[in-house]
Amino acid sequence: MIYLTVTTLVWAFSFSLIGVYLAGQVDPYFSVLTRILLAALVFVPLLRPRHLTLRLALQLMAIGAIQLGVMYVFYYHSFLLLTVPEVLIFTIFTPVYIALFHDLLAGRFNLGYLASALLAVLGAAIIRYDGLSEQYLLGFLVVQGANLCFALGQVSYKWLLAKQAKPVPQHSVFACFFLGALLVALPAWWCLGGSKYPSTPLHWGILLWLGLVASGLGYYWWNKGATLVNPGALAVMNNVLIPAGLVVNLVIWGKEADVPRLLVGGLVMTLALWLNERWHAGRRQVKTDA
Repeated sequence: MIYLTVTTLVWAFSFSLIGVYLAGQVDPYFSVLTRILLAALVFVPLLRPRHLTLRLALQLMAIGAIQLGVMYVFYYHSFLLLTVPEVLIFTIFTPVYIALFHDLLAGRFNLGYLASALLAVLGAAIIRYDGLSEQYLLGFLVVQGANLCFALGQVSYKWLLAKQAKPVPQHSVFACFFLGALLVALPAWWCLGGSKYPSTPLHWGILLWLGLVASGLGYYWWNKGATLVNPGALAVMNNVLIPAGLVVNLVIWGKEADVPRLLVGGLVMTLALWLNERWHAGRRQVKTDA
């Protein structure tokens, strides 16, 4: 859980940094490409082909292309249609997608995981449900595209690593994840990119932070953390980003937020995490008794 928690703290700043300083000022395709390229530079020197088979390399690249490449294209465009709080609230459905994708891969239906995910959705909805802009429907669909890609990538990565015959040192193969994302980001920028490039040191500084830390270290920590927790906990942790992002908006950028609803929603999501852990512990006990 420590990997997911640390990454949540890092990512809490990303929403506001993108929404306040990059959206509408820097071409989203260039931002995506720069962020992924910088992240790849962190892990390519760590790549150790002896830990890879061709099949594993291609699978990691496919996951990176979906979870990072395609997701970022959706994600950055959402800030052109929505405010930061609206982007945050529309991410509340990611836990449901995680629970459903996991059950689909496992070939079963797990009511406990889905219940904890839905409870997390309720907590997030309590926090940020208010008036939405006229473009909310299109923005909603764009964010759901990002959510689906992010959820599918997390579950697929967790599933893939669990199926390996022997443990894989993840830091030595994770470059494949970013190389796969580059296969999406590079042609997207080349074919669809605009002419708005970073024009200030602040723009470049934010892109460096987002690329090297939020993407480079962040996605490694998050996906590694995903392999160490059960799917229900992973689903709930996805929505912990919402109150974290709102706190950053409130404290640092002085944005308005309904503090009582923030507290109530946070308590509901904490309850979801607790119930999920109880459910998972009960399942382990049943298997032990059997």
